[in-house]
Amino acid sequence: MDDPFRTIEWKGDHIRLLDQTLLPLAEDYIEIKTVDQMCSAIRRLAVRGAPAIGVAAGMGIALGILSANEDDHEAFEGLLKNVSRQIAATRPTAVNLFWAVDRMMNVYESCRDANIAEIKERLIREAVLMEQEDRMLCERIGRAGKDLIEDGDTVLTHCNAGGLATAGYGTALGVIRAAHEEGKRIQVISDETRPLNQGARITAWELQKLGIPVTLIPDNTAGALMKRGDIDKVVVGADRIAANGDAANKIGTYSVAVLARYHGIPFYVAAPLSTIDMSLASGAGIPIEERDPREVTHIGGVCIAPDGVKARNIAFDVTPHELVRGIITECGVASDPYREAFQTYFGKKKEEISS
Repeated sequence: MDDPFRTIEWKGDHIRLLDQTLLPLAEDYIEIKTVDQMCSAIRRLAVRGAPAIGVAAGMGIALGILSANEDDHEAFEGLLKNVSRQIAATRPTAVNLFWAVDRMMNVYESCRDANIAEIKERLIREAVLMEQEDRMLCERIGRAGKDLIEDGDTVLTHCNAGGLATAGYGTALGVIRAAHEEGKRIQVISDETRPLNQGARITAWELQKLGIPVTLIPDNTAGALMKRGDIDKVVVGADRIAANGDAANKIGTYSVAVLARYHGIPFYVAAPLSTIDMSLASGAGIPIEERDPREVTHIGGVCIAPDGVKARNIAFDVTPHELVRGIITECGVASDPYREAFQTYFGKKKEEISS
């Protein structure tokens, strides 16, 4: 099945992306023509989801050097580094953003002695390749995880880890989608995911587009449904995974994992290897973004809380690896001890690239 939408696309002199802040009321695409516009799109969540942010970062850097003077290598390098710093400063938790920045800088280092026109072309090709690779990796994640979903299962997911959180197909929703495309009769329950309601606005919208049965619930309903036996599996995405398997995802994921463990329900995380940060021994080192409290006190610009009340808007939490049954990657389903499994998968990936 082809995707019914396109998350992000390189258009030669600009970037086209679907503005996710307007969903589901409007399906509007915006044109990104400057680095500042891309930084704003990432910060205000017009583009969101760790893999999609990585692609946006790569394309944003390519866009930033597009019109650079081709006669001055020193000025070009200064511009490239400045653009990379701007992009890297947008959001702290999703490691794919920093992975993409490093990847673009590595490409530059590999060809820095070439003429600037050629360097530009190499950087643009790399950014476009990131999008193509991400789609392929998500399809592989789907194939790796689809056998975990049985015919007749009801699967709970939290936040959005679908095609809109990636360059297409999705991670957690990619697993669900692959099982659905195989003919399995599955139902999906989507948490609304306060405060920005990505589950209500985006996941439910995506699943309807794909023809996959979905039921939307308030975040505080998951435990009651688990107790009734109405949920068989939980599959979520991740924004950063530490070497030991601790996984950062949208706030509320930890609560779902605790509930799943108590009720004996398998809890899975789906993410590409680029989301795994082997430099962090545990989730204690993952930086957690805290956003504008108005996202808690207001919905759609309408205040829902007493004027002046204090609010906190912690955007992510970390689920300990002990609560995770398996982490679904493009190279297979890792299980504890995760560090050893990840090292094996990274080695396998390196062999694939070199062969």
